[in-house]
Amino acid sequence: MSKPLLLDEMFSDSIAQRLRARNHDAISVVADSALVSLPDDQVLAYAAAEGRSLVTANIKDFIPLDGMYRAAGHAHAGLILVSTKTFPQDRTFTAAVAAALEALLDAPGKIQPGQVVFLSRHQ
Repeated sequence: MSKPLLLDEMFSDSIAQRLRARNHDAISVVADSALVSLPDDQVLAYAAAEGRSLVTANIKDFIPLDGMYRAAGHAHAGLILVSTKTFPQDRTFTAAVAAALEALLDAPGKIQPGQVVFLSRHQ
């Protein structure tokens, strides 16, 4: 089984569903009413507690949170950052992100605890 993921609220649950259909452990914030609208620090804390790497396009808020984790000596389970420059938010967005995440998950050891990775189209 690949690294478990939590997809932040800007991602459709259909991405998590597609990954689960391919035997990856992926859940989304939008599919869990307890997670919807939580502040970013609480979403990251939940992901860390569950051992899930967090997938987010909210780079400007999560890079500082990563820094605060490191400064406090805490570790999260990994951050996978999705740039809108790499993945334009058009009709191909959902499929492109899902395919890139699947490629990343299929490559063992690409996501490590405490690591920050920018998702690319060519893994």
